[in-house]
Amino acid sequence: MSTCVFIQIRCKPGTTYKVAENIALLEIHSELYSTSGDFDLMMKLYIPESADVGKYINDNLLNIGGIERSLTTLTYKVF
Repeated sequence: MSTCVFIQIRCKPGTTYKVAENIALLEIHSELYSTSGDFDLMMKLYIPESADVGKYINDNLLNIGGIERSLTTLTYKVF
C-alpha cells in the first residue's frame, strides 16, 4: 500500500507556472492545484510503500528549479 501525502509548494516569484509544468511532466502526482495563501501549489502524491518518504520527495520533486519551500502533510486513514 502506498503512502498518500499532500505537498504545498512555494515558488520563487514568477516561476509558479513553470514549476507546475515541470511537475506535470514528471507524472509523479495524483493531483496538482494552484492555491492562494502562503503557498502557490498543492499536490497529492502517492509514495511507493518501499520508498522513504523524505528521500522520495527530495529526489523526485525538490530538485525542480523555482521551488523555494515545501510543506509535506502525511495522511493516515481515509474516511
